Amino acid sequence: MTLLAPATFGAGGAEPYARALRDGDSSTLYLQKVGADGSATLAAMDFARWSAAADSVDFTLLSAVTGPLLDIGCGPGRMVRAAMDLGMVALGIDISPAAVKYASENGLNVIEGSIFDALPREGHWQTALLVDGNIGIGGDPGALLERCRRLLAPAGEVVVEVHEDPDRDQTYTGTLVDAHGRASATFPWAEIGIARLSTLASQHGVTLTESWQLDGRTFCRLSR
Repeated sequence: MTLLAPATFGAGGAEPYARALRDGDSSTLYLQKVGADGSATLAAMDFARWSAAADSVDFTLLSAVTGPLLDIGCGPGRMVRAAMDLGMVALGIDISPAAVKYASENGLNVIEGSIFDALPREGHWQTALLVDGNIGIGGDPGALLERCRRLLAPAGEVVVEVHEDPDRDQTYTGTLVDAHGRASATFPWAEIGIARLSTLASQHGVTLTESWQLDGRTFCRLSR
């Protein structure tokens, strides 16, 4: 497995992500994507949903899994809160000190760090959760799936939210920008659809066993 440097989504620079969390600012954040050819695009990020309470889609998703659950890239802790409310043993991990501080102050089980660090319960997690685009962490979905496989219990599974385009397969350098033009440092990121995920899964010791859609979002279940 290739060990990656910690992904720093939205960190550095003017810290727009940390500012939004600290100030309770629900205005839109934008992901500026720069491809290998130098082309740049801007996409709105659903920051308000990340920091809001879990919705019906989130609870439907969690009702189909069991704990102990590891929420990778947990952010402010929406899914950790929902899992705990459902009675699951749940832990969130995020590289953002601001996100972890926010979640901790709200009584959630979260730790600060990279998914590639040594973690509690190595080899004993029943569910690893990668939602809200977090399959893109580190810009290498294959390495991320391999790491998840090593974290899982023998009968464990990874639940992944993928891009709506099934053929999506894009790696790029990202920058997070707020409505005032304040930008983060750059970070590696990726977006993949179900077709690419299926290929990567077979290469990294997990099997795509199910896919489904909820309110326009696409999810996949991968088993060891």
